[in-house]
Amino acid sequence: MRLQPVRGTRDILADEAARHRRVMETARGVALRYGYAEISTPIFEFTEVFQRTLGETSDVVTKEMYTFVDRGGDSITLRPEGTAGVARALISGGLSQNLPLKCYYEGPMFRYERPQKGRYRQFHQIGVELLGPGDPHADVEVIVLAAHILEELGLTGKTVLELNSLGDSESRSRYGDVLVSYFRDHESALSHDSKVRLERNPLRILDSKDEGDRKIVANAPLFEESFNQASTDFFAGVCAGLDSLEVAYKVNRRLVRGLDYYCHTAFEFVTNELGAQGAVIAGGRYDGLVEIMGGQPTPGTGWAGGIERLALLLDGAPAARRPIAIIPVGEAGEEPATRIANELRHAGYTVELGYRGNVGRRMKRANKLNARAAVFLGEDELARGEAKVRDLDSGEEVDVSLSGLARALEKYR
Repeated sequence: MRLQPVRGTRDILADEAARHRRVMETARGVALRYGYAEISTPIFEFTEVFQRTLGETSDVVTKEMYTFVDRGGDSITLRPEGTAGVARALISGGLSQNLPLKCYYEGPMFRYERPQKGRYRQFHQIGVELLGPGDPHADVEVIVLAAHILEELGLTGKTVLELNSLGDSESRSRYGDVLVSYFRDHESALSHDSKVRLERNPLRILDSKDEGDRKIVANAPLFEESFNQASTDFFAGVCAGLDSLEVAYKVNRRLVRGLDYYCHTAFEFVTNELGAQGAVIAGGRYDGLVEIMGGQPTPGTGWAGGIERLALLLDGAPAARRPIAIIPVGEAGEEPATRIANELRHAGYTVELGYRGNVGRRMKRANKLNARAAVFLGEDELARGEAKVRDLDSGEEVDVSLSGLARALEKYR
């Protein structure tokens, strides 16, 4: 038996868990203020949900999905991302009657990738999806929401918003023809994977991670050179909306998204503090996704953020609540200590009650946990209906009636 986590997974312990919680609680709180209700989709779906929507030539589908056949003979995949599951829920749950649908989600995702800093095979994301509106204002809203979350996390100065447009379906089709012509001239230098993509989906080459491919892509024609007027106007509307709200951004004409369902707006909040894993929040518009899955044509836009990456950018873990230590003095204090600890916890206090040991041992643990105050329950104090409370910062001690203990500890909350 190998008693260690599987490669690409790890245990999330106290300090890191606190950072994760801060990211999730901040994101959830901001999303609620924008009217986004929480949704939780299954951790696995029928493989077709991802295979059809993410693109059969995408790296996620061809190399990274955790797929297996269950006992009923169905092909099942652990979710590699959140958007397809939300779109499936829209269709199977009959939620198209509730458009616009504004969703916030959080939870684990799974991809078979090479583990490195900020990238794991089981990783965690926050995300939002806005289904229904098809105009630039919707894209502006989800981008501003992401910027607001980064602001509340104190990460605005550590990230830059990069923005691009992939055009509508007509522009993408026109651009695809131009791209094929360009890559045909460089076909011999393309990687094996990109040669396959050239035949099946040339746009995928733009997202290649192969260094040789990237050098060829650097000189490829730009999306905007094939835009129709509608695509040009849509992107101008997004930029104008961000300008009006004073959200800073940088247009990056080489920015693409790694999944096939994107169109029009593509964006990433990137940082230079995490090495190769620079994108911390990324997303865009996906107007054809729901239709691909068999639903009615439904515009959509949204993003996902990596909790691990965002947590790495935080300046220190959130300060833990300093507990109140309950210290029974002798056997007479044991039973009252359990009862008083329970009462204080119900009153909203964080309470530490050691299970055994003398006063010195329990005080040593209280100091290790950075307790704010200690409540001593000795036989003499209990006979008077009192407890001795010691301020562990100043050392000051006072006798307090048991009936007024919760009120007397208020300043240590």
